[in-house]
Amino acid sequence: MRFQEKLRNNSKEAIWDEYCGFLNMSMDDYMKVQNRLVMEQIEIWSKSGLGQKILKGKKPSTIEEFRKMVPLTTYGDYADILLKKQDEYLPEKAVLWIQTTWEGGMHPIKLAPYTKGMLDTYKRNMMAAFILATGTGRGDFDISVTDHMLYALAPLPYATGIMPLLLKDEIDIEYLPPVKEAAAMTFKERNVRGFKLGMKKGIEYFFGLGSVTHYVSQSVTALSSGKGGSGKSLLKSVSPAMAAKYLKAKKACRAENRELLPKDLFKLKGFMCAGTDNWCYKDDLEEMWGIRPMELFAGTEPTCIGTETWARNGMYFFPDACFYEFIPEDEMYKNMEDSSYVPRTVLMNEVIPGEKYEIVISVLKGGAFVRYRVGDVYRCAGIGNKEEGTSIPRFYYIDRVPNVIDIAGFTRITENSIRHSIELSGLRIFDWFAVKEYVNNRPQLHIYVEMEKDALTSIAVSSEILKEHLGIYFKYLDNDYSDLKKILGIDPLNITIVKCGTFERYKQIYGKPIRKMNPSAHDVADFGALINEKPTGYSGRNF
Repeated sequence: MRFQEKLRNNSKEAIWDEYCGFLNMSMDDYMKVQNRLVMEQIEIWSKSGLGQKILKGKKPSTIEEFRKMVPLTTYGDYADILLKKQDEYLPEKAVLWIQTTWEGGMHPIKLAPYTKGMLDTYKRNMMAAFILATGTGRGDFDISVTDHMLYALAPLPYATGIMPLLLKDEIDIEYLPPVKEAAAMTFKERNVRGFKLGMKKGIEYFFGLGSVTHYVSQSVTALSSGKGGSGKSLLKSVSPAMAAKYLKAKKACRAENRELLPKDLFKLKGFMCAGTDNWCYKDDLEEMWGIRPMELFAGTEPTCIGTETWARNGMYFFPDACFYEFIPEDEMYKNMEDSSYVPRTVLMNEVIPGEKYEIVISVLKGGAFVRYRVGDVYRCAGIGNKEEGTSIPRFYYIDRVPNVIDIAGFTRITENSIRHSIELSGLRIFDWFAVKEYVNNRPQLHIYVEMEKDALTSIAVSSEILKEHLGIYFKYLDNDYSDLKKILGIDPLNITIVKCGTFERYKQIYGKPIRKMNPSAHDVADFGALINEKPTGYSGRNF
């Protein structure tokens, strides 16, 4: 039975319990579901060609043996099979392959197989997220077959393209613009078309990457305000009721001396965002739309694994999407310092409130990935919540792991990609490190650079010249980095040139070189303390 048929035939309470009942689970009940499903997955995965490649002839019969016998994995452990789409090696046949970036400039793409069971689980969990996004408490939600969603999602083969495909199986929500039409449009064309259709039909839902929804919202604000002469043309194509609402809102905004915002024209039932850096955008988005976005987490390899509730106070992980393990933060750093060190993991019932963890997932329902390091860090926000009536852990998404710099959900910049860009550019850079920073509440890639001694005297070198040169090669090597400028209008690169000898002095004083990617705030402050005078091209950053 489709979800919209359940709306007609079942009570709200029954529907809520069917999709969101995992929030009622005790910790013991949650772990029973986890353990049962992972044992089913271990059985089929161990027999597959992929499983045998990693297990090397072993066969775990318990969860404890599984965690001992199977090493922590990364995409490199699967690439030779998955990039060739070798179904015969998989635990179950893939019915869909999803694509994402692997490592910009080095390994262009990753492919992930989705089985029927995975897609069914994904669909159910997405409907749970919709229910929770539109509700104000347990048993409450507001979803209708006449609703419309502003389209801000990347199409297939990217993971967000699955969502409209799966939701169409459940409910006849109309996308603005329609999915097939949107896939053939540029990002700007899609925004304009979606807004104009919204002015005719209304907008009840909005979902996308936090950075993308923010950019789209700014575009909607501009169009709503009639910038570029769009005000009169809009009134020609909308209903009399919407035209009257528009004119009334314009008058009220003039009286309040502010620009027209989306909330003046549309009343969203549900607003969802995913990706990294969402905290940067949530306050602005709430101001523009009059509703705070609900965060959920979905990725190419793990599928849809977590969602906030009406309380907007941390994400709960669905028990039937993946089997979850967590690497404690200190263990993660030990492994970063020594790649031969095997970090320990804890399970969902062992996490500690306030602690940060790198997540490790084993995809259930015939998935390919086991004990897989996705590359994301979460902080446990607490065990249960009285307001929500829950007993299981909830989490805040922090960021990518420290050796990856992700800007606004678009990029995956690594040490290799920066090094490769520097080599291609021919710039005479002696040493460097990169850190993700926030300027005016927006993410930036900040690279600290020391030039070779004679490079500073042979040519006029400034931070702006380096920024221009390196930016060209980042865009050349990484299409996602290029899209930051092309799609969102963001130039995230900031360069600081330090005087010669700074990196060597740091090493002498602190006994080790500063880490190339995202050194700690304490280490960056120590490095900054070594800068006693402004070097050539110094950006003026206040350490």
